[in-house]
Amino acid sequence: MQVSDMRALRLIFYTKTQRLHRLNPSIPNSLSSFPQFSRHFLHSTPSLHHSNSTAETAPRAWSIYDPAPGTDGNGNAKKPNLDIVGNKKKGKARLSWVCADCGHSDGQWWGTCRQCNAIGTLKRFSEGGSAEVSEGKTWLSPKAGESRPMRLTDVNRGINQLNWRIPLYGPFGNEVSRVLGGGIVPGSLVLVGGDPGVGKSTLLLQIAAMIAERNDLGQPAPVVYVSGEEDILGKSQPLSPRVIIVDSIQTVYLEGVAGSAGGPAQVKECTSALLRFAKKTNIPILLIGHVTKSGDLAGPHVLEHIVDVVLYMEGEKYSSYRLLRSLKNRFGSTDELGVFEMSQSGLQAVSNPSEMFLSDQYSDSEYLAGLAVAVIMDGSRTFLIEVQALCASGSTAARQVNGIQASRADMIISVLMKQTGLKLQENAIFLNVVSGVKLSETAGDLAVAAAICSSFLEFPIPNNIAFIGEVGLGGELRMVPRMEKRVNTVAKLGYKMCIVPKSAEKSLGSHGFEGMEIIGCRNLKEVINTVFR
Repeated sequence: MQVSDMRALRLIFYTKTQRLHRLNPSIPNSLSSFPQFSRHFLHSTPSLHHSNSTAETAPRAWSIYDPAPGTDGNGNAKKPNLDIVGNKKKGKARLSWVCADCGHSDGQWWGTCRQCNAIGTLKRFSEGGSAEVSEGKTWLSPKAGESRPMRLTDVNRGINQLNWRIPLYGPFGNEVSRVLGGGIVPGSLVLVGGDPGVGKSTLLLQIAAMIAERNDLGQPAPVVYVSGEEDILGKSQPLSPRVIIVDSIQTVYLEGVAGSAGGPAQVKECTSALLRFAKKTNIPILLIGHVTKSGDLAGPHVLEHIVDVVLYMEGEKYSSYRLLRSLKNRFGSTDELGVFEMSQSGLQAVSNPSEMFLSDQYSDSEYLAGLAVAVIMDGSRTFLIEVQALCASGSTAARQVNGIQASRADMIISVLMKQTGLKLQENAIFLNVVSGVKLSETAGDLAVAAAICSSFLEFPIPNNIAFIGEVGLGGELRMVPRMEKRVNTVAKLGYKMCIVPKSAEKSLGSHGFEGMEIIGCRNLKEVINTVFR
């Protein structure tokens, strides 16, 4: 063994003895206290290389690792050390730093979270070494023999699938039920998130009023609405309410859990306790959750995995319309969308969502050149939105888009220049989607191209024409999913003409959409010749 190797072993052993000494002062922190090591580490090393070394000068065995359990360094039995349990002293508080965004725990403070890289989100928590964390399991845990495995076919036996959910009535209730999959499931835990002031409390207050006035049997039912730090479970169980609403999960507190209200540990344990209560009593619980600056739900990400349903309410800052989406739903589809309008009397259901994005003002004006109507789908609902384009010649050839992917807009402009011969190189092009909608699917490509052509040619598009189709690099028009449902919505809104890809014309022409003419085009040149003739 080389001298450098011996120095490395000595350093490792010294570090370990220092660490053990800090945990238990009775353990010596000097190498001289370990004769089996000091003979090699503190003195010269020739005895390791000469075969005539006596047994007295060299130990029988040595190692840099910890001695075997129950023995000392010489292999002799020793009494167990009762002062150290799990490498920490009894009763000593353990400090930890927990990220407020992702819930990652670390033993020391860092400037950024090493899990999600968030800056300044580590919060300090102190947990007693002998403290026990209470999770509310004492009165919620099932009794012995109460639960047993069941066949999958027996889970829903005896349950009428038509009326097992709590129904919500009226136009408002129908919009909420659409997103929930048909109503509120008994025993479910629903989380509603959204930006501050978007209308989360208003939404749940109207749901509470609807259930309190009339339940599925036509009789009033009690509803508990909890706001702030109150004894939720203890006060609610004797009332046997139909629904419990907690506003919000970041303000409730569970005794015996480390951290303040709204912290990762509190949010996680409170949500778990509410989930057990919901499953035990079969009472659905609706939670309101705040969001962070980035738009994510505040608290640990495990919060979204605990609950059964996650709803998200969104809306533009200066718009009265609100959209309710389902991000997770164990009892229904996540493709549904509820549309509401915030009024002085609360949230009102919007029967025709397309009216949000279509304007009737100046519909016959020649100044509406550069406007085209696209047909998009969000979940299972169809929307008609207006796409605006402005081509300004003689100015800097700049491009500005709002509501459309910049790369997608550049591609459509390049296809128009290459495949149709439009001289757009020296024009500044501006694209906008009305009402702040994000046009993310390719079904709106044809409407974007038509709006650009209308502005460049200074030829207004008639206000009774809609466009559906994807534009390829060769200028060809391609099919998009659920063409029949899109065209059916256009016909119901009174449009007289719908431009679709040629491949969809034959299958759609046999349906007869209430007198609306369906025109199929193979490429952008045919679209220009049809619309701008």
